[in-house]
Amino acid sequence: MITFIQFLITGLRLGSVYALIALGYTMVYGIIKLINFAHGDFIMVGGYTLFFTIPLLMGMGLPGWLAVIPAIVICACVGVLVELLAYRPVRRTGNSLTCLITAIAMSFVLENLAQAIPAIGPDPRVPYTLFADTISVGGVSISHATIITIAVSAVIMVALYLFTQKARIGCAMRCVSEDKSASTLMGINVNHTILITFAIGAGLAAVAALMYVSQYPRVYTTMGATLGIYAFVAAVLGGIGSLPGAMLGGLLIGIVQSGANTYISSSMSDTFVYLILIVVLMLRPAGILGKNVGEKV
Repeated sequence: MITFIQFLITGLRLGSVYALIALGYTMVYGIIKLINFAHGDFIMVGGYTLFFTIPLLMGMGLPGWLAVIPAIVICACVGVLVELLAYRPVRRTGNSLTCLITAIAMSFVLENLAQAIPAIGPDPRVPYTLFADTISVGGVSISHATIITIAVSAVIMVALYLFTQKARIGCAMRCVSEDKSASTLMGINVNHTILITFAIGAGLAAVAALMYVSQYPRVYTTMGATLGIYAFVAAVLGGIGSLPGAMLGGLLIGIVQSGANTYISSSMSDTFVYLILIVVLMLRPAGILGKNVGEKV
């Protein structure tokens, strides 16, 4: 029983990180129907920002977790620049395929640019360990990082959902996702709304970076590629375009991976993740919480 509870907690912890990243994927897709494969690399940007800023803050006597604030700002700026310099020109002159290829290209550009910076380079870096303390309840060990990760993910999910439902800019996002032309006629600045969406999604990647490095203190230039793939699968599994679906998909993938690592083999964890994805999409092509939308012809 203790083993079961331990694997469940580990799965929720890892799944919460995937969910935070998947929220960024699903927000961008919901607005412009683009799979932003560069989104995973925003995590890498956030990770290195944390690596450089945590020692500075701790040297000033401030808690290291405050480094998430500059990480959010820098990631949001990178997300906005990627939209302005890469995606917007392609959206104007290209099609969905060229946008997809551009997204993949931007992922490699960010990774290689990071490796070219002398202060970063290709070698992994180890940031300061945060939230390292643990508590024990009934023989089950729970780290502070686990508690904080699950709690922060839940709060962000609720706040983001309320933001999209109640806030003016959130309503504008939903309008743009439904019909860009009609949104323009209603006085909504579509490009401005898209920029805000990219900034929020990239900011969520910075929070996910803090949660990830607090559990796995290692930062490297390709870390976003693997995490991004898992988060993309989570978004598709839950129903891409659905915020609750992204959260649910991330938690499910984290639990499946943790269960496979505990009871079967770590080398088989990815196999089970993709098998479950295939089965779910066979039964529900739009994902667990996704909506089947008829295509106009």
